[in-house]
Amino acid sequence: MSTSTKQSKTVKNKVELLKQKREALNARIQKMESLEKNRERKRDTRRKILLGSYYLDKAIKESKMDDVKLIMDSYLKRDSDRELFWLEPHKE
Repeated sequence: MSTSTKQSKTVKNKVELLKQKREALNARIQKMESLEKNRERKRDTRRKILLGSYYLDKAIKESKMDDVKLIMDSYLKRDSDRELFWLEPHKE
């Protein structure tokens, strides 16, 4: 086998190894991005829960639950969501 053929195989092997490393890095990047997206989604959900809790508590203390119910009646479309506020199923 000639020196040039050996060098060619070595280069091909190095290129293949680099491609494998790139694929592994891409997979790691994708996993980390997914984890971060999941964390942010959980943080967003927590913010919504706390905000809702604040306004719900405020409405109860100020005897404004009827106002909240009216707002939610026009806002909520899914029957399972409407049920949480003792609303009739949505009329289509």
